[in-house]
Amino acid sequence: MWSSLWRPINRFSLQYFRYTINELQEIKVVDEYNREIVIDLLQSIVEIVTYGDRQDPLIFECFMEYQVLAQFVRILKISQNSRIEAPLLQYLSIMIQNMSSEHAIYYCFSNDYINNIIEHEYEFDEGDLALYYVSFLRAVSSKMNREILCLLVKVHGNVVISFPLYTASLKFACHGEKMIQTAIRALTLNIYNVSDDMVYKFVTTPPSSKYFSDLVHSLKDHCIHLDELVHATEEACTDERIKQLLVETDKIVDDLYYFKDVVSISETWLSGLVTQNLLNLLVFPILLSLLLLRQSNGSSLSSITSFYILNRLLQVIDCKSLINSVAGAILYPYMKLSLGDATEGEKADSTTNVSNFLPNCLNDIKELVSNGSEFAETEKIDADHLFGRIDEYLSSNSHFKNCHKENDIHKESLLSFRRGILAFLSSDNHCVQLASLLLLLILAESKDLDYKLASLIGFGGLQHKMEMHGSVLTKLMPEALNAVLNILASDPATPVLVKWHAGWFLQKLVNFHGMRLCDENLHLFNDSYEQSLQRLQNELDGCWFDHILITLKNEWTSCGTALEEPSQSKDPLFVLEVAVCQQTTNGIAAHYGGDKTSSYAAWRRMVDVVKVFVLHLQLKALIFEEELLEKHLLVSMSSSTANSGRTHVSEASCASFGSWDSLPNCILKCWSQGYFYDTCGKTNIWKVASCRETSH
Repeated sequence: MWSSLWRPINRFSLQYFRYTINELQEIKVVDEYNREIVIDLLQSIVEIVTYGDRQDPLIFECFMEYQVLAQFVRILKISQNSRIEAPLLQYLSIMIQNMSSEHAIYYCFSNDYINNIIEHEYEFDEGDLALYYVSFLRAVSSKMNREILCLLVKVHGNVVISFPLYTASLKFACHGEKMIQTAIRALTLNIYNVSDDMVYKFVTTPPSSKYFSDLVHSLKDHCIHLDELVHATEEACTDERIKQLLVETDKIVDDLYYFKDVVSISETWLSGLVTQNLLNLLVFPILLSLLLLRQSNGSSLSSITSFYILNRLLQVIDCKSLINSVAGAILYPYMKLSLGDATEGEKADSTTNVSNFLPNCLNDIKELVSNGSEFAETEKIDADHLFGRIDEYLSSNSHFKNCHKENDIHKESLLSFRRGILAFLSSDNHCVQLASLLLLLILAESKDLDYKLASLIGFGGLQHKMEMHGSVLTKLMPEALNAVLNILASDPATPVLVKWHAGWFLQKLVNFHGMRLCDENLHLFNDSYEQSLQRLQNELDGCWFDHILITLKNEWTSCGTALEEPSQSKDPLFVLEVAVCQQTTNGIAAHYGGDKTSSYAAWRRMVDVVKVFVLHLQLKALIFEEELLEKHLLVSMSSSTANSGRTHVSEASCASFGSWDSLPNCILKCWSQGYFYDTCGKTNIWKVASCRETSH
């Protein structure tokens, strides 16, 4: 009794450490009466061991001599509803995380103490025990290397038959608490990065391999929930729905980045299994629904959400198998139909040779999709179902089956717009058009896209071969260009954000992919440009005409930044946001402050008109001069008028309010006199453009 009242002064001394261990050994049962005493003892032991690991080797020798970890296991077993588990796991986590000596770490993981603590039967129904338990598991995994891994697995022959750390962690893989889910993913990555073949075999073999299919099913559930949010029928607040979209898309992106981390591990079995699950359980069902032109029916996602998922997945996960599988699946219907058309034409024209080219392309596509380069010989992608369903669909629809036997030009024209992804490029829904076009751009710009598929999309050396056979494939990118121009030329009710995104796509197609506008496209763009100019002129009669100049200046910079955004930074979330805003009447009304006749609505309308006008100015420079204007037009106007001796724009800013010679009208006067110069102030690009248009 008296000895228990005596305590050494230095609590980090070896003498005090032995005293604390003796006190812990005397505990026969842990209940609510002595719980706090036991917690104090555990805390003291962990603090002293952490100190001794760095400062006093004798302390850790004492730790091993008294087998203190065995005492921790014993405390767990003699606990009687005392809620001692959480603090015990917390202190163990702290001790493991702070250990730096390899000798100390190796000892702690030997003798099966850690596995016994992991496999103890905990009751996770109450409190934060699950959080402390998962934190403990993560702390263990943080010290993982090949030597430590051998101490945590049970092996029979050359096969791992038990891995308590990994098995226990998977039970929390789909936990609702974000912090726990993040810890489990960090833990599994720590294990995967050790690069042990026997462990890889264990995690990719049932029942452990079910973890990856469960993850994909969980991701699919997030996608379904996202689709429900996008197409919710209730008239909810637009801002609130956008916030919900952000939350749900963040979950999806987090999942995708975790898959990216796993696939990036240079292990064929592991990356192959993950990619296989993504393709078979998520990507192929989405592609099948899109290619067969299904509508959302509860079992499949809508087209707008499907394209968002595919775009985000390909942006995040850098994987050849995924890129080539998606590209191959998109191109397959075209190649199949082109083979039928070309074979029929070959009968009439003996000079055409398609007996090898098109069938070889089809075989290449099937092979690329069915057996990606990251897969081991035993890992195959189940693409037969996908191709089989597409073949069945094409053969069961008479307008596909018999089109090459008919001379009906209208039907042939209609067919070209209803094959696969072209159906979405020609959609009346601008969001669907942009989403499908983004998918084509992501595929075309991917460094992992097989060169054969890249050329079939509409770029590269095989293009001329496809043109020889009149393939619909040659229409992919031209139809994309036409879709963008139609969005730009759409009515004023089309959201400005949609037109700016369309401008971004046009800049990509023209500037980076070398596409040129034909006469019909030039006419379409010029009409759109003239409409934007007319709407700007109409704003001269508005109540905010005196703010047009400063708005032009502000939007010029914003427009240039938006147009130069890299493809990999292009978040496809914008199509979902626009879709939600267009669905709700309050979303449109909120843009104009709830009252379209108010002064605020007039100001918003003026800003929108200026945004569209500035966009067209930049695109016109891009089309005719092949580069965007770096300086905003006001700087160009000022410098050019100063050099020519004409009225300086800044002088017009002093004009009286409301007069015809006021500032806004001066903008149009300068425009009519040709003072919108390029960045060097040497060439009047609009006069040059007019000459070029005349020559066309």
